[in-house]
Amino acid sequence: MFKRVLLKLSGEFLAGESGFGISPDTTAQLARLITGALEGTDVELAVVIGGGNLWRGARNGEGMDPATADYIGMLGTVMNAMALQDAMESAGRPTRVMSAIQMAAVAEPYIRRRAMRHLEKGRVVIFGGGNGAPFFTTDTTSTLRALEIGADVVLMAKNRVDGVYDSDPRKNSDARFIAQVTHREVVEQRLEVMDATALTLCMDKGLPIVVFDLFQEGNLRRLLEGQRVGTLIQTP
Repeated sequence: MFKRVLLKLSGEFLAGESGFGISPDTTAQLARLITGALEGTDVELAVVIGGGNLWRGARNGEGMDPATADYIGMLGTVMNAMALQDAMESAGRPTRVMSAIQMAAVAEPYIRRRAMRHLEKGRVVIFGGGNGAPFFTTDTTSTLRALEIGADVVLMAKNRVDGVYDSDPRKNSDARFIAQVTHREVVEQRLEVMDATALTLCMDKGLPIVVFDLFQEGNLRRLLEGQRVGTLIQTP
């Protein structure tokens, strides 16, 4: 069983069927799923959530200064973090939002030791604001925060995709499921898991990654109990 994990969520998990914005019902459903999986365990959970449901710098920021577009996206992740915090606490789980961009009225500033203390007290910690600098994705943020807080694993949640395939299973019916692979093989085979910066950091530090379908019933709970689910990316 894992002691401390970091769960990486896409912002689209909050959007519902529209794929845009924040759906209160969808967010509440997600919060119940996470709190239910944690119930009765001693696992400490941190979360990094993207902002693609609100803003994607490469698309929405066309014609803008790239750094400015990225900062807007980082602010979007704080909005998502606040929405998820509200839903998690409504579901009965104490939660704290910590932001790499200081905004004291709505989130605590990210301080590594304070984040670890929250986790030790059983609170879910949601990291918003990226890593405080443009040109880095929330994949990189999730890897960085996982290493900083001493997480055992990064759980890459997917929507209706149960792991890593050698090609897109939604486009290729012959796509082959990969149960286990090394970090280097992911890079060499150009498998779409996370961005290269995040993956290289995981490889250098020996941090395992699990790619799994969040909405397949019981998956998150089984992972938190240490069972094999989805695809394990690990370098021996």
